[in-house]
Amino acid sequence: MAITKKQRKAVDRPAALEKNKDSRWFFLVIVFMFWFSSYIYVPVLSPYVESLGASYTMVGAVLGVYGLVQILCRLPIGIGSDMLNRRRPFVLLGLLASGASCLLFMAGAHPGWALAARAVAGVAASAWVVYSVMFAGYFPKEDAGKAMGMLQFATVIAQLASMLVSGTIVEHWGWNAPFMIGLVVAAVAALLTLRLPEQQAERHTGGIQIKDLASVVREPLLVKVSLLSVLAHCVLFITMFGYTPNQALALGAAKSELGWLTLAFMLPHAIATLYGSRLLGGRLGDRGTLLLGFAGTAVFTLLIPAAPTLAVLCATQVGNGLMQGLIFPLLLGKSVSGVEPYKRATAMGFYQAVYAVGMSGGPFVAGWVSSAYGLRGGFWLGAAAAAAAAVLSWVWLRERENAGAVMQSKVVDAKER
Repeated sequence: MAITKKQRKAVDRPAALEKNKDSRWFFLVIVFMFWFSSYIYVPVLSPYVESLGASYTMVGAVLGVYGLVQILCRLPIGIGSDMLNRRRPFVLLGLLASGASCLLFMAGAHPGWALAARAVAGVAASAWVVYSVMFAGYFPKEDAGKAMGMLQFATVIAQLASMLVSGTIVEHWGWNAPFMIGLVVAAVAALLTLRLPEQQAERHTGGIQIKDLASVVREPLLVKVSLLSVLAHCVLFITMFGYTPNQALALGAAKSELGWLTLAFMLPHAIATLYGSRLLGGRLGDRGTLLLGFAGTAVFTLLIPAAPTLAVLCATQVGNGLMQGLIFPLLLGKSVSGVEPYKRATAMGFYQAVYAVGMSGGPFVAGWVSSAYGLRGGFWLGAAAAAAAAVLSWVWLRERENAGAVMQSKVVDAKER
């Protein structure tokens, strides 16, 4: 008796699921190494560039070009992956760019080399769109949330592990040591990627397509959430991923002590990311949670330049980590909540490209302000951005809720008639 195509698929499904499980863990190892190589030098980046004789304006340019490149590259990389129906080459591109970035940092002790290196690091981060899509492909559609949770956890652990040891590495082996380690880790991960099975998407599935952009960008909630995320990333890349390490060194902290600053921010940040919405969402709602997150971020950022000791500075980072951990997952979820399912990949690409403006513009403008008014000026700018986001989230979400209430009222009136 001949076996039908449907029966053959049923027989092959257990083997395919088992293969996917193996690929998931192999891929997560690559993800860990990708972010480890990309973040091993982040806590010491701004002090390193400053040690090269750069002004705060130049430090801001080095920090900001990372986001600028992502604005330019994220959508084209996502579209290219969909058009070619290939994932692995773009995963490899991310690792090669991460390694090349570390190599450029070691090429010369001049701020210009650091600027070029950070630009290439932006290319590496731009490939993250494809990493996310490829990992989601190892799961059934109904487990997409689980997939993103595992991916986010691997990302946070890699960033935390690399950033914790960064200062100690510099203290013992010099400025170039983190770049050397990042290069080696990226190279090993690139070799592992060659053993990663290619994953081709179904041709009929949605993706980041140019023809969908016009309709996507007209979605009001997506635009508003993207702009709020711009302000959120401004603060993040002004503080923990920007000038907070400079503030610690200005207080007399040793480079090896920067790991405590990283831990103070990242651990509460990870906890709030996982549990914040569960604990507060039902009580405060999305609007109240965002208001709390942004307002709290404004307060703790304003306190950074007033911290008299490293311990107090770490306390401000605990608060900042908690507050920002409330913001990012909520904005990420709301970015696609008003978009049709077949356009959500496009919406995510748009959202990620837009918030990269904050990654670029925040530290650049803060560098210019810090050159004029000292480090405290940059932190004041970050606090102002967070305060503005608190006000906008309150007003914009209220408008959304009111619009929904009006629509519901019209429906009820129509039914009564």
